[in-house]
Amino acid sequence: MYIQQALRAILSNKMRSFLAMLGIIISVASVSIFIAIGEGMKAYVQKEFDALGSNNIFVSAGNMFDEGGGGGFEDTANALINSPFDLSSVRNLERLREYIKFVVPDNFQSDTISYQENEEKGTVLGTLPKAAEVFNLKSANGTFFDESDVKQQKNVAVLGSEIKEKLFGGVDPVGKKIALGNSRYTVVGYLEKKGSSMGANMDMYVYIPMTTYFKSYDTDVVLEMIVKTKDGVDIDAAKKEIENVLGKEIDEDEFSVYDQATVLEATNSVLSTLTLGVTGIAAISLLVGGIGIMNIMLVTVAERTREIGLRKALGATPNNILLQFLTESILISVFGGIIGLGIAFLFSLAIQPIFPAQLTWQAVVLATSVSLLSGVVFGAAPARRAANLSPIESLSYE
Repeated sequence: MYIQQALRAILSNKMRSFLAMLGIIISVASVSIFIAIGEGMKAYVQKEFDALGSNNIFVSAGNMFDEGGGGGFEDTANALINSPFDLSSVRNLERLREYIKFVVPDNFQSDTISYQENEEKGTVLGTLPKAAEVFNLKSANGTFFDESDVKQQKNVAVLGSEIKEKLFGGVDPVGKKIALGNSRYTVVGYLEKKGSSMGANMDMYVYIPMTTYFKSYDTDVVLEMIVKTKDGVDIDAAKKEIENVLGKEIDEDEFSVYDQATVLEATNSVLSTLTLGVTGIAAISLLVGGIGIMNIMLVTVAERTREIGLRKALGATPNNILLQFLTESILISVFGGIIGLGIAFLFSLAIQPIFPAQLTWQAVVLATSVSLLSGVVFGAAPARRAANLSPIESLSYE
């Protein structure tokens, strides 16, 4: 009975009811969308590291996990530019045969890649043959370069699927020559579509031997290393040994050794902090929305004073009146929460092609609970005011 009466009251003044819901809609939608993005980010990072495998250790220039949470983009970029690693660092790690299966170093930079009249901007990655295994690269045709190409510093290249299409279209590039900057390279293979990894479009990569990269770009710097450990090895023990080996020649503040769990923990920590921040903002908008509901309900009580007096004269108790207006407030708030969830759901679907946002059941429960609580808290005062009205004064109210 109370729900039917509340629905009739809400539908009798749709614009006013919508305006009362608006604050709840905005707050629920914003929190739900952020939770969906946060969960999508966690899933994305987890997927990227799962693709690399669980027994990988990453060695990067700079102190990425200091007490301040890292030095930011500029400090990270400077650390990479001034990387302390070279091939001797790789060889030193390879001596840890008890722990390590192999080490894959790399260095990369943007460059112009051209074939005949076609020219594209892409990323040139210097690395070793085992990179194909670490990054799960699959050949569409031809082969990946091998150890002999590395030793002989051959000018050979493997193309990502997108750069291959842009330069060659439907033509098979294997055996043909491309230009990277001022050097010419023979294409020995091209890869199946890989997509983005950690924000980088790997289909626009050109892979060349590490030694050839050093020769072509006049450097001997290794930016980072991925260490593939042997099956069954204790990852923490392996990380400790790697730190000990590198620490003999490099200051401990100049490099970071971490695994998948470390990155996931750091990512979740950042997302949790951001979630707290947006929750605080949403709490303010929820307060504003709740005040809006309370004001609308107070106006509604004033407009329906004669109706309240008539109902009391016909035998309605103060509790009947209180429950009627409280139910109306709760329904306005819950409907606002449902609309907010709907907006968040549509937003999640809309960005799925570019980002795996996930609207979880926890977000749904949280939004519903918050909406229900708002209706009770902010509807209590108007409902109590309606319940306390005198029947005689209400009937004579103009």
